[in-house]
Amino acid sequence: MMLTRTGILSPRHAPGPVGDLAERSPLMTRQRVRHRLRRRVGRALVPALKLAAILLLLGSTAAALAATIRWLLTSPRFAVAAVEVQGTSRLSGAEVLTAAGIAPGDNLFRLNGEEVAARLRRLRPVKRAEVIRSLPNRVTLVVEERVPFTLAQAGRLYWLDEDGIALGRELRAVTPPLPVVTGILPEETGNGGEAADRARGAVSLIRSMLRTGSPLTREISEIHMSGADGPVLYTVEGIEVRLGTVDWEERLGRLDGVLAQIRSLGEPVEYVDLRFRGQVVFKPRAR
Repeated sequence: MMLTRTGILSPRHAPGPVGDLAERSPLMTRQRVRHRLRRRVGRALVPALKLAAILLLLGSTAAALAATIRWLLTSPRFAVAAVEVQGTSRLSGAEVLTAAGIAPGDNLFRLNGEEVAARLRRLRPVKRAEVIRSLPNRVTLVVEERVPFTLAQAGRLYWLDEDGIALGRELRAVTPPLPVVTGILPEETGNGGEAADRARGAVSLIRSMLRTGSPLTREISEIHMSGADGPVLYTVEGIEVRLGTVDWEERLGRLDGVLAQIRSLGEPVEYVDLRFRGQVVFKPRAR
């Protein structure tokens, strides 16, 4: 009789591999793949749906904005009904309105304020201009006029402002407190070029006299600007002063002392020439 050993069997002692009891069938595997694919497709569609929603919203907003702009530009509510003019003294309101070129019924939002202001600045008395729109249908034109500075003469008296721009005529008999400018035509001063430079030069000379507190503004009666060698000044005693083309302030400073010396000598002088550096040339007047 043979004795045999018995014991508990374990996988290590199994004669062959043990099958995977949890192994899925092909049917179950295909179902899981399809489920994962649906989830991936769903996640991919989310951004596209969001983008579509945003585009739809933007389209609606753009349409609403276009409708609003069309209403603003065409509604009779914003048709200009009144134009007010402020700041004028030399110009009339009618002159300003004509230059502005704003027609009744023009749309308030179509109105180009820069173009209107530029047209107003073409009026010689106008230095600055501003266009103010007030809802729903009012426009205000604010004008800053040029201020007369000194008189000029070219067959008739007319005013120059501080930029040398010719303003309107002076029809009254006046005694100007500053030297009168000659040798410049009024129509030349607003066109630039040499004539405008001469007008600005005359104004600059007078401002130099005023800045230093010199009594020359009372002693000089005329500043003639058409000479090729620079301004020629005439004193109230009839003395001609040749100033030259440069260093006007320095020469004006010397002229003050020269005129005082001439008066002390008591000798009539025809002209004083200051065009030479460090020298003063004067010619006695023939008796």
